[in-house]
Amino acid sequence: MMPPLNQFKRLDVRAMIQRGVEPFPEIHQQVRTLGSGEGLIVVAPFLPSPLVEKPAGDGFASKVERGMGSDWLVYFWRQPA
Repeated sequence: MMPPLNQFKRLDVRAMIQRGVEPFPEIHQQVRTLGSGEGLIVVAPFLPSPLVEKPAGDGFASKVERGMGSDWLVYFWRQPA
């Protein structure tokens, strides 16, 4: 079950991508530090399909939503053991 939204940290990677910086290492690091009942919302300018698939293989759940304009919101949280 997805944790309450007030337990989610937010990481906006739009500026990183605009500068040509690959955001995956930062996203991966933040996702791996999530504790039980915590989550991370990633704001991206496009649907980051590989990003959604990789953490799922590492025991994390995810949910994708369309944001404002062309933005996407990807929610990650740790699956209960």
